[in-house]
Amino acid sequence: MPAAATQDGGRIPATQDAFVPAYGGVQTRLLDGDLVNFLVEMEGARAAQDVIDYAECAAAQYTLIRGYGFARHVRTNVDEEGGVWRGDAVYTVSPALPDGLKTIDAEVVVATCAANGIPTV
Repeated sequence: MPAAATQDGGRIPATQDAFVPAYGGVQTRLLDGDLVNFLVEMEGARAAQDVIDYAECAAAQYTLIRGYGFARHVRTNVDEEGGVWRGDAVYTVSPALPDGLKTIDAEVVVATCAANGIPTV
């Protein structure tokens, strides 16, 4: 996008649309022991990854609330309808680093979420 000219001939740098999401909340459901389902909703997402990040932030905070330090991502489904994005994510929570490739350190993730302005549970 070309830069716009000001009335005095100066140039204003072009900007992209600002990312201003509206986080609609989280529903948490304990499925079985350490298996937890997170339902998140938001508007203004740029792509499915924004919804996935929101669900991960919720999972990380929930993990800490339960007194655990780690979680493992099982799956996340994302849907968008009429500008409203919904995520349905499942994680296992545990006190020790679980086996698997998609593990998260809850304290690190919660700190990253706070730095990026993504709310948690």
